[in-house]
Amino acid sequence: MAERDDAIDFAVKDTWRIFRILSEFVEGFERLSGMPKGVTIFGSARTPVGSAEYVEAEAMGRAIALAGYPVITGGGPGVMEAANKGALEAGGESVGLAVELPHELRPNPYLTMTLSFRYFFVRKVMFVKYSRAFVILPGGFGTLDELFEAVTLIQTRKIDPFPVILAGRGDYWDGLVQWLSGPVVQGGNVKAEELKVLRRAETPDEVLRIVAETQA
Repeated sequence: MAERDDAIDFAVKDTWRIFRILSEFVEGFERLSGMPKGVTIFGSARTPVGSAEYVEAEAMGRAIALAGYPVITGGGPGVMEAANKGALEAGGESVGLAVELPHELRPNPYLTMTLSFRYFFVRKVMFVKYSRAFVILPGGFGTLDELFEAVTLIQTRKIDPFPVILAGRGDYWDGLVQWLSGPVVQGGNVKAEELKVLRRAETPDEVLRIVAETQA
């Protein structure tokens, strides 16, 4: 009997969790729907303030904001903070879509709009729905997760194609691109033409050129 009660309790908790999920979708749609589609910048939360990568991300956020696009990040420290800082100081919209984590720091202080999500998958929907491009700066597992999520959705035609740009210094991405175009393609796991969704850019001007040409 106790086992049955535990099973019922678990089912009820899962059922009620649906309402929390729905509330996150509703809040995200309501707050972001009035904003022009932005450019999302992903990158490491561990990038130190003042490092070359931080300065690079700050310049990227500033250039994108000056071009008239909202800058969207995960709202955290490191690359995200730098991009938001550049956007805010340029007078642009600086949006942070944060996620609640056990040991995560509070959202960075350079945001004009902040949304906080419990569920990663709801947050991912917001990134994809309200972005015209993803700019992927050097990062770790979370950054790579967002990169391959976007590429998978485009490959399977679940969303309309948009630029997924591997940005920053070239040597960071060279190994990944060589592995994809080598063993992965040669093994028949990905078609060579499917890799065309991945673009390369080292400077903010190159990123903006790609964004502009895909809207033409």
